[in-house]
Amino acid sequence: MEKDNLSNRGTLRPEQMPLRDEVTIGLEDAKPISSSTSKRKRKNSLSGMNICENSLRSSGEQVEMVGCAEGPQDRSPERVQDKDKIACELLGATTPSRLLPGPILSPKKRKLILHIDLNNTILVSDAITKQEPGAALNYYLSTVTWGKLSHTGEWQWVSESPSLHPPCQGAVSFYSQYGRNTKFTELPLGKTFRDLHRQHLKLLEWQGQPHPQLSVKGEQARHYHLVLPSFFHLLESLHREGREFAVIFRTFGTDLPRVLRAVSCALEGQHPGFPALGRISLPIDLRLGKIRCNKKKVALSHGAEQLSSDDGCRKMYAYFSSREGISGFQDHFEWWAKNNYSSQGGKPIWVDPQDPRVQHICIDDNIRLTDSDTIVHPQVFLGQGSDSTRTIPTSELYDICLVQTDLLEAIADVNYFCHCIKRCEENYESYLSRVGACT
Repeated sequence: MEKDNLSNRGTLRPEQMPLRDEVTIGLEDAKPISSSTSKRKRKNSLSGMNICENSLRSSGEQVEMVGCAEGPQDRSPERVQDKDKIACELLGATTPSRLLPGPILSPKKRKLILHIDLNNTILVSDAITKQEPGAALNYYLSTVTWGKLSHTGEWQWVSESPSLHPPCQGAVSFYSQYGRNTKFTELPLGKTFRDLHRQHLKLLEWQGQPHPQLSVKGEQARHYHLVLPSFFHLLESLHREGREFAVIFRTFGTDLPRVLRAVSCALEGQHPGFPALGRISLPIDLRLGKIRCNKKKVALSHGAEQLSSDDGCRKMYAYFSSREGISGFQDHFEWWAKNNYSSQGGKPIWVDPQDPRVQHICIDDNIRLTDSDTIVHPQVFLGQGSDSTRTIPTSELYDICLVQTDLLEAIADVNYFCHCIKRCEENYESYLSRVGACT
């Protein structure tokens, strides 16, 4: 959930990551190819198919999917607005059933504790603001498109490609300048991104008979995926690789009950695009947890469970690290607002570099490099077994334990979250080496 008043909103670091060669990945190996070869491959694969028309796949046609153990090691925050970039093959009711193999025996890896936001991360709608998918997508686009005011006070775009980071010095997002607008691409200023909105909304469409829990109704009686298919593919991939993991939904909003119900239906085998999820033994707790903060402590409740940082931050860390399956907590929005939407009032997350068993990763669209304008409060333990922590800058854990969601990629690429986890695990090893060298 985003705040509406951006008067205190900070500006992200004015930098862009360099473009890298694209990589195509199979389940067994990885082979780098040049960007030009990749583009030709996409054009050939899309020949004869109308872009952004959900196509029916024959029973023998394979959809390229990767697991969390494979995938591009990095991605650029830039996005080339190219029709060939998006193949509208969203998994829907017409997708053939895919058999999910048993877990692959692999060397022991750390348990993953995935703290995952809902709105604009795996959910393109918002119950509090009553945004259906089209409006929610419009709003998100306004936060990742950048411009400046001219000397005459007129808005000028500095890039026609959305990106998580400002493309140049002094650029501000449309949202930062003009506030929330759920009809962004219908405005004269937003028409540049109208096709991009249409393409991604088409990717979100639910195919076939709507599901009462897994789909959501939007404009013109169309139905859309409530939870992004890329999230369900993440669950499949982690299971297939034999990973030990837990998912903890962390949200300021009120969508948690329906998301938990939807995921529960998918784990019962009711999702037509992911029927094999019904054969995964993954417990889901439908109870709604709460996290509340003040100057002195963080308090947690989940059913009969009660815990407070008064008992020590180490116990809070141990509680989250011991979670199994899928559960959810509503974090303290009022505390974040009281702290001017800074990291000090954000969702608390604890990281222990000395713990060889667990890696915590938080994925949220509001994670930003500017600590005065971010949504997570990262706290790192000072030593092995210590209960003392220090708050560290978001930049120290960015793409290590903290991931800023690229919603457009999460919609267009079913492997998106797998790539995020892969990148964080690799970067975590480098981070631990740096931390070890300093101790």
